[in-house]
Amino acid sequence: MNTPQPLMLVVAVALVDPDGRVLIAQRPEGKSMAGLWEFPGGKIEAGESPESALIRELAEELGITVKEPCLAPFTFASHGYPAFHLLMPLYVCRRWEGTPMPRHHAALKWVRPNQMRDYPMPAADLPLIPMLRDLL
Repeated sequence: MNTPQPLMLVVAVALVDPDGRVLIAQRPEGKSMAGLWEFPGGKIEAGESPESALIRELAEELGITVKEPCLAPFTFASHGYPAFHLLMPLYVCRRWEGTPMPRHHAALKWVRPNQMRDYPMPAADLPLIPMLRDLL
Protein backbone atom coordinates (compact mmCIF):
# COMPACT_ATOMS: atom_id res chain seq x y z
CA MET A 1 0.00 0.00 0.00
CA ASN A 2 1.28 3.45 -0.89
CA THR A 3 1.97 5.97 1.84
CA PRO A 4 -0.46 8.87 1.41
CA GLN A 5 1.16 12.04 0.13
CA PRO A 6 0.28 15.47 1.44
CA LEU A 7 -2.14 17.28 -0.85
CA MET A 8 -0.98 20.67 -2.11
CA LEU A 9 -3.78 22.89 -3.39
CA VAL A 10 -2.66 25.66 -5.72
CA VAL A 11 -4.52 27.78 -8.25
CA ALA A 12 -3.30 29.07 -11.62
CA VAL A 13 -4.49 31.20 -14.50
CA ALA A 14 -4.02 31.39 -18.24
CA LEU A 15 -3.97 35.15 -18.88
CA VAL A 16 -4.94 35.55 -22.53
CA ASP A 17 -4.12 38.74 -24.43
CA PRO A 18 -6.16 40.13 -27.37
CA ASP A 19 -3.84 38.29 -29.81
CA GLY A 20 -4.62 34.90 -28.22
CA ARG A 21 -1.25 34.60 -26.49
CA VAL A 22 -0.92 33.19 -22.97
CA LEU A 23 1.35 34.59 -20.25
CA ILE A 24 3.85 32.14 -18.76
CA ALA A 25 6.24 32.93 -15.92
CA GLN A 26 9.71 31.52 -15.25
CA ARG A 27 10.34 30.21 -11.74
CA PRO A 28 13.22 32.07 -10.07
CA GLU A 29 16.53 30.62 -8.88
CA GLY A 30 16.39 29.27 -5.35
CA LYS A 31 12.81 27.95 -5.67
CA SER A 32 11.86 24.36 -6.40
CA MET A 33 11.69 23.72 -10.14
CA ALA A 34 13.75 26.89 -10.76
CA GLY A 35 13.99 27.87 -14.41
CA LEU A 36 10.80 26.08 -15.46
CA TRP A 37 7.94 28.05 -17.01
CA GLU A 38 4.50 27.95 -15.38
CA PHE A 39 1.09 29.55 -15.35
CA PRO A 40 0.92 32.39 -12.78
CA GLY A 41 -0.78 31.59 -9.49
CA GLY A 42 0.06 30.11 -6.14
CA LYS A 43 -1.02 28.36 -2.98
CA ILE A 44 -4.53 28.70 -1.63
CA GLU A 45 -4.35 29.87 2.00
CA ALA A 46 -6.67 28.53 4.71
CA GLY A 47 -10.11 30.09 4.40
CA GLU A 48 -9.49 31.42 0.85
CA SER A 49 -11.54 30.53 -2.18
CA PRO A 50 -9.55 29.65 -5.31
CA GLU A 51 -10.71 32.89 -6.92
CA SER A 52 -9.67 35.12 -4.01
CA ALA A 53 -6.30 33.31 -3.80
CA LEU A 54 -5.73 33.91 -7.50
CA ILE A 55 -6.68 37.59 -7.25
CA ARG A 56 -4.22 37.97 -4.33
CA GLU A 57 -1.43 36.04 -6.06
CA LEU A 58 -1.77 38.01 -9.32
CA ALA A 59 -1.55 41.30 -7.42
CA GLU A 60 1.52 40.08 -5.47
CA GLU A 61 3.35 38.31 -8.31
CA LEU A 62 2.44 40.39 -11.37
CA GLY A 63 1.13 43.69 -10.00
CA ILE A 64 -2.19 43.39 -11.84
CA THR A 65 -5.77 43.73 -10.62
CA VAL A 66 -8.25 41.01 -11.57
CA LYS A 67 -11.93 41.03 -10.70
CA GLU A 68 -13.60 37.72 -9.81
CA PRO A 69 -16.20 37.82 -12.67
CA CYS A 70 -13.27 37.89 -15.14
CA LEU A 71 -11.98 34.49 -13.92
CA ALA A 72 -13.52 31.62 -15.87
CA PRO A 73 -12.93 28.12 -14.42
CA PHE A 74 -11.39 26.06 -17.24
CA THR A 75 -9.87 22.74 -16.14
CA PHE A 76 -7.59 21.31 -13.47
CA ALA A 77 -4.38 19.35 -13.05
CA SER A 78 -3.93 16.44 -10.64
CA HIS A 79 -0.32 15.25 -10.47
CA GLY A 80 1.71 13.16 -8.08
CA TYR A 81 5.17 14.55 -7.40
CA PRO A 82 7.59 12.56 -5.18
CA ALA A 83 6.91 14.65 -2.04
CA PHE A 84 3.26 15.71 -2.52
CA HIS A 85 0.18 15.43 -4.73
CA LEU A 86 -0.71 18.65 -6.57
CA LEU A 87 -4.29 19.64 -7.28
CA MET A 88 -4.44 22.80 -9.40
CA PRO A 89 -7.58 24.44 -10.79
CA LEU A 90 -6.77 26.46 -13.93
CA TYR A 91 -8.79 29.55 -14.81
CA VAL A 92 -8.81 31.60 -18.00
CA CYS A 93 -8.77 35.39 -17.75
CA ARG A 94 -8.96 37.86 -20.63
CA ARG A 95 -9.48 41.10 -18.65
CA TRP A 96 -7.31 42.71 -15.98
CA GLU A 97 -6.01 46.11 -14.99
CA GLY A 98 -2.32 46.98 -15.21
CA THR A 99 0.65 45.52 -17.06
CA PRO A 100 2.02 42.20 -15.79
CA MET A 101 5.51 42.64 -14.33
CA PRO A 102 7.81 39.84 -13.03
CA ARG A 103 7.82 40.74 -9.31
CA HIS A 104 8.55 37.18 -8.10
CA HIS A 105 9.55 35.46 -11.35
CA ALA A 106 12.80 35.48 -13.32
CA ALA A 107 10.93 36.44 -16.52
CA LEU A 108 7.51 36.60 -18.20
CA LYS A 109 6.65 35.67 -21.81
CA TRP A 110 3.54 35.92 -23.95
CA VAL A 111 3.38 32.76 -26.07
CA ARG A 112 0.95 31.13 -28.45
CA PRO A 113 -0.50 27.88 -27.08
CA ASN A 114 1.09 25.89 -29.94
CA GLN A 115 4.53 27.24 -28.87
CA MET A 116 4.21 26.39 -25.16
CA ARG A 117 5.94 23.02 -25.56
CA ASP A 118 9.09 24.98 -26.53
CA TYR A 119 9.36 26.08 -22.88
CA PRO A 120 10.22 23.55 -20.15
CA MET A 121 7.27 23.37 -17.73
CA PRO A 122 6.48 21.40 -14.56
CA ALA A 123 4.96 17.98 -15.29
CA ALA A 124 1.58 19.03 -13.85
CA ASP A 125 1.26 21.87 -16.38
CA LEU A 126 1.95 19.83 -19.53
CA PRO A 127 -1.53 18.20 -19.91
CA LEU A 128 -3.09 21.69 -19.81
CA ILE A 129 -1.32 22.85 -22.99
CA PRO A 130 -3.43 20.88 -25.56
CA MET A 131 -6.61 22.00 -23.79
CA LEU A 132 -5.58 25.64 -24.09
CA ARG A 133 -4.57 25.13 -27.70
CA ASP A 134 -8.05 23.74 -28.45
CA LEU A 135 -9.72 26.64 -26.61
CA LEU A 136 -7.72 29.37 -28.32
